[in-house]
Amino acid sequence: MKKLIIAALFLGLFFNKNTAFAQTETSGRTGVYRATHTKVTELKHTKLRVNFNFEKEQMNGEAWITASPYFYASNELELDAKAMIISDVALEKNGARTPLKYTYKDDILKISLDKTYQKNQDYTVYIKYVARPNEVKQEGSAAINDAKGLYFINAQGKDPNKPTQIWTQGETESSSCWFPTIDKPNQKTTQEIYITVPKQYVTLSNGLLKSSQNLGESLRTDHWVMDKKHAPYLFFMGVGDYAVIKDKWRNIDVDYYVEKDYEAFAKQIFGNTPEMMEFFSKKLNYDYPWQKYAQMTARDYVSGAMENTTAVLHQESAQQKPGDLIDENKWEDVIAHELFHHWFGDLVTTESWSNLTVNESFANYSEYLWNEFKYGKDAADYHLMKDIKGFKADPKNISKDLVRFNYHSREDMFDGVSYNKGGAILHMLRNYLGDDAFFAGLTDYLKTNEYGTGEAHQLRLSLEKVSGKDLNWFFNQWYFGSGYPKLEVSSTYDAMKKQVTVSVAQTQDQKFEFPLAIDVLENGKMSRKNVWVTATSKNNFVFDASKNPELINANADGVLLCDIKQDKTPEQLYLQYSNSKEFYGKYNAIEESKESVGKNPFANKTISAALKDPFFRNRILALESMPEDAKDFLVDIEKLAQNDPKTLVQGTAIGVLAKTKNPKYASLFEKSLSSVSNSVKGNAIAGIAEINPEKVTTLLDKIDLENANEEVMNKLLPIIVKNKITSQMPSIAQTVAFYPFIGFQNPALAQPAEEGFNWIMDSDNTKAVEKLTGILKQVKSQIGDNAQAKMMISDILKKGLERKMKLFRENPNNQSVNKQVELLNTTLEAYKN
Repeated sequence: MKKLIIAALFLGLFFNKNTAFAQTETSGRTGVYRATHTKVTELKHTKLRVNFNFEKEQMNGEAWITASPYFYASNELELDAKAMIISDVALEKNGARTPLKYTYKDDILKISLDKTYQKNQDYTVYIKYVARPNEVKQEGSAAINDAKGLYFINAQGKDPNKPTQIWTQGETESSSCWFPTIDKPNQKTTQEIYITVPKQYVTLSNGLLKSSQNLGESLRTDHWVMDKKHAPYLFFMGVGDYAVIKDKWRNIDVDYYVEKDYEAFAKQIFGNTPEMMEFFSKKLNYDYPWQKYAQMTARDYVSGAMENTTAVLHQESAQQKPGDLIDENKWEDVIAHELFHHWFGDLVTTESWSNLTVNESFANYSEYLWNEFKYGKDAADYHLMKDIKGFKADPKNISKDLVRFNYHSREDMFDGVSYNKGGAILHMLRNYLGDDAFFAGLTDYLKTNEYGTGEAHQLRLSLEKVSGKDLNWFFNQWYFGSGYPKLEVSSTYDAMKKQVTVSVAQTQDQKFEFPLAIDVLENGKMSRKNVWVTATSKNNFVFDASKNPELINANADGVLLCDIKQDKTPEQLYLQYSNSKEFYGKYNAIEESKESVGKNPFANKTISAALKDPFFRNRILALESMPEDAKDFLVDIEKLAQNDPKTLVQGTAIGVLAKTKNPKYASLFEKSLSSVSNSVKGNAIAGIAEINPEKVTTLLDKIDLENANEEVMNKLLPIIVKNKITSQMPSIAQTVAFYPFIGFQNPALAQPAEEGFNWIMDSDNTKAVEKLTGILKQVKSQIGDNAQAKMMISDILKKGLERKMKLFRENPNNQSVNKQVELLNTTLEAYKN
C-alpha cells in the first residue's frame, strides 16, 4: 500500500486525536495488546463466481471455501462476511451439497460442520450470498479513506465525464466485504474467480486468465486462477473500459490497464516496470515469484496504490500526460513501491498489523534502491531526506514504536513511522552491516518465510544468521522503541596537543547508541572519521589535527536518523558545500545559507556554485534561495532558464526571472510557451502575467493543468482567479478547498485562494465541485475524531453550500447545480457523523 498523503498544510494544524482506545485482545496482559490473530482454521483454496447488479451496486456471489483445522480438531468454521445477504450454506463433497446449520450476526458467519475434522483433513463449504458494499459500517483511515471493499464507480453511467468501473480494495480487512473469508494477514490461500461482465468491459484479477467464455450477445465470463498462496487482503478484482498495453519481463507478461485517453502514454508512465523487476530480482537474489504482473488505474480510488498480488491498483493520478511526464514521472516511486511489495508483503506477509513495517518499510526503501540504481545516489538520498522530513512533520510519530501492539485501530499503522521511519531504519541497517550482508540477509528472510508470514524478529534472525553479528541492540532501540537521537555537536582545539575534541551530546530522554560519520576539514583536505556513540548523555571524540580544523560536519553521510544542532558560519557552509562528496553535505549547506544570501559573500558563493551543481535538485534549491534582488546571479539564472537539461530547473529559473518583471525576458517567456513541459509553460505564463497581463487568459486556456505539480499551481492560482479562466476552475479546486489555511504556508495565496473558492461556489462547474468535495471527503478520514478540525471543515462546506444554494435558487431547474448542492450536502453530512 502506498498511502495517499493529502492536504498536509491543513492537517499539520491538527495532530492530536481525542479518541479512546477500544477493548481488544489482551492475551492475559493488562491494557491494550494487539495479539496476532489465533489460527483455528487454515484456508486452503477459495473459489468464487460473481456477477454484478449495476443498478443496486451489489454483487451476486458464490464461494467455495476449502479449509481444515489449523492444529486442534474442530467442528466449526467461522468466517468474516460484512454486510452480506447469506442465502445458502452447504458442505460440498463429490459434487453433492449437504445443507449446514449456520448463524450470521455482527458480520460473522458461524458454520456448524457435519463432523469434527482433524488437522489437514480438508472440507469444502459452499456459500451463496449477495455483497452489499454500501451497507458496510466499518470506516477508513488516514491511509485508506474508505473500507467497504467493493466499489462501483458511475455504475449507472449517469456521469458522462466519468467511466464505469468496478474495483476492490482489501487492505486491511475489507476483502470480507465482497467474499466470505478469514480476513486476517496470517492466512494464506490459493484462489480462482469467475467474473461475469458486460462484453464491453475488460477484467483483471490475481494470477492468470485461464479462459474467457461468451454468454450470448451481451455477457462474458472470465476465469482467473492464482495457484500460489497469498493473503485474503491481496485478492483483487477490477472491471472497466480500459486500454491494455502489453509488455514483457523475461517470459512474464507485464500489462498496463489505463483509461483510453492515456493509452499513448502508458509506457511513459509504467514502462520502467520490466527493468525494475530485473533489478529487484538480482538485488534480492530472488526472482520475481509470481505468474504475471499487471497494473491498473482506478477512478475515485480510496488510497494511493495497492499491491494486490500480480494485479496492482493505482489511483487515477498515476495517469499523466507528456507535459507532466517530461518534468518528472511523479508516480515512478509508487510503481517501485508496489512492485517491491511482491516480495515484502505478498510473498512474505506481515504476521500481524502490529508488524506492518516488514511490509511497508521495505516497500518504502525500495524507492531509495530504485532511485539509487536508475538515477544515482544523490537522487536516492534526496528522496530519503524528504521521507524523513515527512516523518518528523507529525509530532505524534515521535512517541510511536516501529513495531507496536497498542495501536487504537489497525488502520493507524499506516503512518510515517511504518513507512518513512521504517525505510530510514533499513538504510541505517544496510550501512551498518554492509551491502553484501544486508542483501544476503534479506534473501535468507525471503527464502525462509516464502509464501508464509514474517515479523521483525525473523528479519533480525536472518540478518544475524548471515552477518554473525548480534542485532538485538539495534532492534530494541529502533524497532521496539520510539524517538530518535537529538544531538548537539561542538568542538574544541588544543594547540599544545594538536588535537581537536568533538563533543556529541544527546538531549532526548531515551539515549541511543549508533555509528556516526564525522567529516573533518583540515588544510583544505576532508577526512572521514567513523565513531561509535554510546547511549550516554555526552560522548567526546579526539582526533589529531595540525591546526584548528576549518570545519567539523557531523552525520556527514546523512545515514543517521537524527536532529543535529551545530553552529556553522557562512564561510564554513561554503567550505562544506565545496568539499562534501555526498548529497547531504551539499544540500544542507545550500539550505542553511538561504538566510544570508545577498548579505554575506560566502553565502553568495555557495549559492552561485550550487547553480552549477551536477545534481538538479541542488540547482533548484539554489534558485529557490534567491533574494528579491537576484542581480548578482542573473547571468547563471538565464542560462538555466534556457539550456538546463532538466525542465524542472528551467521552469524554476524562469519563475525567478518572472519576479524581476523585466520586459527584456518577454521573448524568453514567449519562446518557453512552446515547451512540452508544464513547469516551463506555467512559469513562463506567470512571467508574461507580470509584463503583459492581457495575454494571460488566452494562454492559460490552452495549457492542461489537470495534474500539474504544487509549485506550478501555486504560481498560477492568483492568475487563474484574477482573470476568471473558467477552463482551469477544476485544476485549482483541490488547492482552494482549504482556503482559510493557505496563508499559514504561503500568505500571498490567502486572498486568491478564498476568491477562488467563492468563484467555484458562485459558478456552475460540477467537475470543480466534485474535485473540491472529493479532497474534503478524503481529509475526513485523516482527521479522525478531531472536533476542532471537523468544525473548521464544516464551516468551509457551510459557506460553500450557502453560496451554491443562492445559485440554485436563481436556477431551480438546473440539474448540474442541483448535483453540486447534493455533493456539498453529502460531504457536510459526513463531517457531522
